[in-house]
Amino acid sequence: MHDLNRQLNVRVGALPTLKNKEAALRLEVKKLKAAADHRSELLRQRMTSYEHISALWLEYDPSLLSITGVDLSTRKIAGVQIPELQLIQFVEKEFSLFNSPYWISDGLALMKELATISLERQVKLRAMELLEHARKKTTQKVNLYEKVQIPGYEEAILKIKRFLEDEENLSKSAQKIVKNRQQSEADADA
Repeated sequence: MHDLNRQLNVRVGALPTLKNKEAALRLEVKKLKAAADHRSELLRQRMTSYEHISALWLEYDPSLLSITGVDLSTRKIAGVQIPELQLIQFVEKEFSLFNSPYWISDGLALMKELATISLERQVKLRAMELLEHARKKTTQKVNLYEKVQIPGYEEAILKIKRFLEDEENLSKSAQKIVKNRQQSEADADA
């Protein structure tokens, strides 16, 4: 019974912390979803705003700009490590300003902007996936504690208490019967 009480107290004590963790994860998932949606909308707006010059992109050489590295860091939210974009390393291939269309330098800047927005969105979505997975596991644990383990321990403790009370009552009854019998025998002898 002592072990069951200890286990019950551990779970009852951990339950508020788990609920707070679940709420924090839910809030962060919501924030990251909003940020990813914002990046998606921003990307869509940028692509739409340059749609009228799409014919010019046939002249664009994709080898002029490449991404050589993406620096990510991690930060913890409610005990879960998520990625955070720090720096994108671009390499621009040299090109002739006289032999290339005049808008190529602006096109490179636009491509950098679009790539940055897209990578930010991908990192936000990955962080959201990690937090959502952790939130689901925390929700499962909260439900396990609330609906299965805590009631199970309480029921087991109650059964043990009832058993011990029954044993005590039987013992007292047996003692009374023995005492009454001895009293009857002593009265009969006298």
